[in-house]
Amino acid sequence: MDATVEIREADVAVVGMACRFPGAENVGQFWQNLCAGTRTTTYFTGQELLAAGVAPELLADPRYVKAGQVLADSDMFDADLFRIPRDEAEVLDPQQRVFLECALTALEDAGCDPDRCLDTVGVYAGAGLNAYAWHYLADRFRTASDVERYRLMIASDKDFLATRVSYKLGLRGPSVNVGTACSTSLVAVHLACLALLGGECDTALAGSAHIRIPQDQGYLYQEGMIFSPDGRCRAFDAKAQGTVLGSGVGVVVLKRLSDALAAGDLIHAVIKGSAINNDGSLKASYTAPSIDGQAAVISDALRVAECPPETITYVEAHGTGTALGDPVEVAALNAAFAPAGPDHACALGSVKSAIGHLDTASGMAGLIKTVLMLRHGRLVPAADFESPNPQIPFAEGPFSVHTELCDWQTAGHGPRRAGVSSFGIGGTNAHVVLEEPPARPAAPAVFEGPALLLVSAATAPAADRAAATLARHLRRAPATPLHDVAGTLALGRRVHAHRRFVVADGVRDAAMALAVGSRDRVAAAEVVRESGSAAFLCTGLSPDGGAHAVALYEQLPAFRAAVNNACTGLVGDEDDARKALTTGDAVAAALAEYATAQVWSCWGVRPAGLLATGEGWRAAGCLAGLFDVAFMLDPGQAGPPATASAEPLWLADGDGWRGPGSPVSAADGSDPASMATAVRDSGLIPVRMAPDYGSVHDPGMSGLLASLGQAWLAGLTVDWSRVHSGRPFRRVGLPTYPFQRERFWYDPESCGAHPQNGPSLGEIVGGRWGAEQEDLLTQYLQAEIGKALGPQPTESGLPDPAVNLFDLNAESLMLIELTAKLSDELRCEIPATAFIDYPTIEEFVRNFAETLGQ
Repeated sequence: MDATVEIREADVAVVGMACRFPGAENVGQFWQNLCAGTRTTTYFTGQELLAAGVAPELLADPRYVKAGQVLADSDMFDADLFRIPRDEAEVLDPQQRVFLECALTALEDAGCDPDRCLDTVGVYAGAGLNAYAWHYLADRFRTASDVERYRLMIASDKDFLATRVSYKLGLRGPSVNVGTACSTSLVAVHLACLALLGGECDTALAGSAHIRIPQDQGYLYQEGMIFSPDGRCRAFDAKAQGTVLGSGVGVVVLKRLSDALAAGDLIHAVIKGSAINNDGSLKASYTAPSIDGQAAVISDALRVAECPPETITYVEAHGTGTALGDPVEVAALNAAFAPAGPDHACALGSVKSAIGHLDTASGMAGLIKTVLMLRHGRLVPAADFESPNPQIPFAEGPFSVHTELCDWQTAGHGPRRAGVSSFGIGGTNAHVVLEEPPARPAAPAVFEGPALLLVSAATAPAADRAAATLARHLRRAPATPLHDVAGTLALGRRVHAHRRFVVADGVRDAAMALAVGSRDRVAAAEVVRESGSAAFLCTGLSPDGGAHAVALYEQLPAFRAAVNNACTGLVGDEDDARKALTTGDAVAAALAEYATAQVWSCWGVRPAGLLATGEGWRAAGCLAGLFDVAFMLDPGQAGPPATASAEPLWLADGDGWRGPGSPVSAADGSDPASMATAVRDSGLIPVRMAPDYGSVHDPGMSGLLASLGQAWLAGLTVDWSRVHSGRPFRRVGLPTYPFQRERFWYDPESCGAHPQNGPSLGEIVGGRWGAEQEDLLTQYLQAEIGKALGPQPTESGLPDPAVNLFDLNAESLMLIELTAKLSDELRCEIPATAFIDYPTIEEFVRNFAETLGQ
């Protein structure tokens, strides 16, 4: 809409979101459900409930409600992506698992790669009761050793939710757990905003998780309690009889609005202000709500936001559908909005009618719902609403429950604004005031030309899936600027080992190439080792008569500047400089290779080696500083000066370059392919300064971007911010990481049922110590550690004795416990830090052979 949006220093932008709610795997599905007014309640059959362990006599009770709000795949997790060993993943609270995935998704939605983000990123998060530990781990905890109990505590306690996210994602800002029952989500948002405005962090994750366990069971209705007798939450409705618990996880990424605008971030909504308080003792009971407390927090938030109540046209209420809660909440809203006057009208809704009460995550569901409505400029209908509850004082204020999908109209010409409330048992109240995002500044001039799109993942199937998902997205959003897509992918995603790239001339071209996955368009490779070191290969060849170089001259300012600078004083004007690329001789080839090297340098890629074959000595020698540009471009020079090395290779070495005697040599100085092989064998990544004319079909920028993509596939570390510095882009919404999940669910009955793949400690103790005992101990350690880590990519499926255990995601506490077990059973002293000091099984056995043999 046309609205004048005032930007204040205290404004905070919502730049990323992720959620998993009942019936919604992601934010997009959640929005579709909201627009359709979908209620996502799951109704269980009697057979399903019996199979889930519900007692027949309980199932026969007429008060038993066979319904729930279920979060799909809450038992699934991509443990390998986060380098969490199998045994740790099994005991880790599912709330923390799903929250960790959502945290990464939210950062990617914000176009923020935590590995390369220069901002200080904070985490403010909370979780519900860990019923998983109660149901499945209680017996194990009672019988566990002290070390094992410590491990279980760290995996189970919600105190470790925020810090686990910070550790796994490498975030170094404040990491704070928040717990205020049902208001946890919005309190986390409030604290995150304060941290941003106080300079404690530059970006903040705020969110919460609640997973009800067991999910595949209903509940027993009891009159006077808060739960509904039919599994339906009818907030503010005449038929409302209570709420229904659900499971969900939500995360938002926040930045100061001024920073988000400067960075070209995609802003979903603006937080104008927020407030929290507590009811104190001025209420009927500890669990009862308070009109005064709720009215005060709403008024405080409006004051902090500098938004008069008459500018608020929607409120996302706490709205539990309970006989006491709904009337109290509307009475409090009426009191807070009294200054708006009798003519003000404000829509009201509660997401709980659609997805149930998500406990600690309920406020996050309401916040994300409201942000989506502001972003799309649409009001969504309340689910399960027919007529207002006569006990609610709607006539005394401006509020009415909104019941249809429609455009969000506002009185006058002001921006759309909304409030979101969340009230916790115990009386901690929170309210957040939101505003629609400011109009994005006009897009920079569209760069006409091809773009390099990068995709990577931790596994090959995930990389293929990421490419296919991106293709589908681009087909559905063909108007998205191609270079915005390229920049967001390059700078807003973590870089993984399995990589794909495509050079495309447009969004439709990219979508087609990625969807087909054709090998001649989509290049793929697995990077075993990353390297920041490249060697530039100069061939002195230009069989296309300079067409490639001329195309670069016209398309790439850095290339054009390098050519013009090199030709200064040697040719007449820029037109003559351009013509110098087209003579088809060695000088033209040298000029093109020299300018290409300058482009790579502008991209942050400086050579650790320079190789030349044939006339390539001109560009390579000049780049090495062995002679100047004038000498390079002098057609009368038949070879390098006598003082220069005659070798086809120069290596960077301290202050300069060296030639003969270097550890890298070309098998055949006249063969670029052989030179490239020699470079790779030395640990450097070869980069050709002239295109491979046998494989590059398009001249100019496409060929150069393909070379850059190939270097990235080979493991070259590229500073993509420099690559895109001359080609402005704005972050756009793109598909996020495609998790490759497996089921991780602890089964007490199968505890200890792992097959014994190795010898017992008794066998090791029983014999005389020697080589045979060392072999037995090695096999024992492989089996024991293998149980924790899961199957390994070895022939036996067990850990390789020569590989660092921490590279296999081994957890230090597990190894400490194993060390203690060895010390006790083998009756010897082994330091608790043994595996830290000797992190391979081979090293451990070799270094403690004498101790173990005593």
